[in-house]
Order: sequence, then structure tokens, then C-alpha cells
Amino acid sequence: MDRFTAMRVFIEIVDRGSISAAADALDMSRAMASRYLEGLENWLGVRLLHRTTRKLALSDAGEQALKGFREMVALAEDVQAQASQRGQVQGRLRITSAPSFAQAQLTAAVVDFQQLHPRVEIDLMMVDRTVDLVQDRIDLAIRLSNRIDETLVARRLAVCHSVLCASPSYLARAGVPQKPEDLQAHRCVVHSAGFAPSYNLRRAGTTTTIGTRSVLTANETSIIRAGALAGAGIAMLPTYYVTEELARGQLQVVLPDYALDPLDIQAVYLSRRHQPLPLRKLIEFLAQRFGGDVAPWDRKPAGKEKPAGAGGS
Repeated sequence: MDRFTAMRVFIEIVDRGSISAAADALDMSRAMASRYLEGLENWLGVRLLHRTTRKLALSDAGEQALKGFREMVALAEDVQAQASQRGQVQGRLRITSAPSFAQAQLTAAVVDFQQLHPRVEIDLMMVDRTVDLVQDRIDLAIRLSNRIDETLVARRLAVCHSVLCASPSYLARAGVPQKPEDLQAHRCVVHSAGFAPSYNLRRAGTTTTIGTRSVLTANETSIIRAGALAGAGIAMLPTYYVTEELARGQLQVVLPDYALDPLDIQAVYLSRRHQPLPLRKLIEFLAQRFGGDVAPWDRKPAGKEKPAGAGGS
């Protein structure tokens, strides 16, 4: 029996909650995964898992063994990664991100990364929701959030600023808001998931919260942008997604002297100690590409350092 593989099988079973899920993750049959588990128990002379038809539970011996197995597997993977530093980076990574960020920024970054490391294959899974990294077998999640599950590891890549904006045609019909309270009389295009129907506008250390009158809602940022471009009303949109539309005059920033709450753009993964070399290289690449005091899409010529809509403090 390959005891190292058996340890990995046991860890996957515990992390994923079933032998079948562990077998899928390790690309082996359920019967093979079961044999590895039984072989490991026979080698140790103890039962590691209590198994019923509905669930698995760690035995006392299993809890003690799990910690040691994790350390041994992590050490072996670290040694393997260090040894492969001199070779070519290769492997397959599964990445998830909000569709809007993938469309505007991430896909181009991934392609450039693959130019440097052509033997890395990448599977992009684009969803506008938070996914379970274990259940969906995700190596890296790019999340726009200031709160990350404490069981995960996160590295901040950049700051996501947003602006209130609308098409010139809408503003010509409805007028241009001059102060936050004016927003209450306007039509708004609002994200239907994860966002409160109000805006927190900051200026000179003071925050004003204004409720919105949403006339169009959608669960995907690209639809919010399309609605704003079509003249449906005022929308809150991330600057990474509307830089070109603002530059071309297709959208116009509303209340530019006020700032909206920023979000961190974070690289989220399961563990620092179980990082394959391609994942480590990709995270470093993204940190360099998107990092800095100001994100690349918000950088202005000298004398105009602030991103649009980042006024106030």
C-alpha cells in the first residue's frame, strides 16, 4: 500500500465528508479510496472513522492521526514544490470569480500568466455568488469582500472602488443630482443579491445613507451596467468595469465629490501549506499586476491620482 496516498485519501475523506467525494477529488474510484482507508486502518491497527449509511465521524484515534497526517502530507508537498522550483511550472488550476471582474480584468491577467507558464491549464468558473471551495474543488477564488471566512486564507490584491453613474440621456431627462438627498427622487438600477437598497456616501469624514428607489434589479453586474447604459437610471458600479464607458462619455459619474464604501479584492484559498507551485505563482502574479496604492484601472495621469468617485475621506 502507498501509505502517502492513503494519508491523502483519509484527509480528503475528512475534509469532503464522504468517500465518494474524496475519490472524485483524487480522480480514483470509490472502491479504491475505500481500500486505501481500510489499508491505513489495518497498518495502524485502529479505526480512524466511524462509518454509517448516512455519515462519517472521526474516532478519537482518527482525530489524533489527522493532525499528524496533515503535517506529513504538507511537508512532502513543500519539499516537492521546492524541488520543482527549478523546473517548469505546470498543473491545472480551477478559479472562480464574479463574472464582471473576470470579463474586465481577470481573464486577460490569466492569459498573460499562461504566456509565462504555458504548461499551466486554468478552468475559470464564473458565478455571481460565494462558492464552497472544498465542495466545488476550487483552487483559488477572487472575491470582492471585506469579510472572509476565517477558516480560509486570503491575500488582498487591490481595492475595488465604485461610483454612482448614469447615461447622459437619463440625466438629461431626470436632472443631475446635486446632493445625496436628491437620489431619492431618481430611478435606480440595483443589484438584487448581496447589496442593501441604499448608498453610504462619504465626504469630509461624514457618511450619509440614502435609500434608493429601484426600478430595475438584476443578480448580475453586467445587467446593471447594461441597464445604466440604456438609460434606466442611476447605478452603483465598480470602476474596474466602467472605466472605458466613463472615458467615452457613455456613462457620467453622479456626485463625484462623494465616495462609496470600498471593497477589498482578495485572493482566497484553502491553505498556505497545501499550495501547489502553479497556484503560488499565480497569486504572486495577480498581486503584482493588480497591487499598489491604486489599482491599475483607477490610475490617472499625474495630478489626478484619485479614482473617479473616490472623493471625500
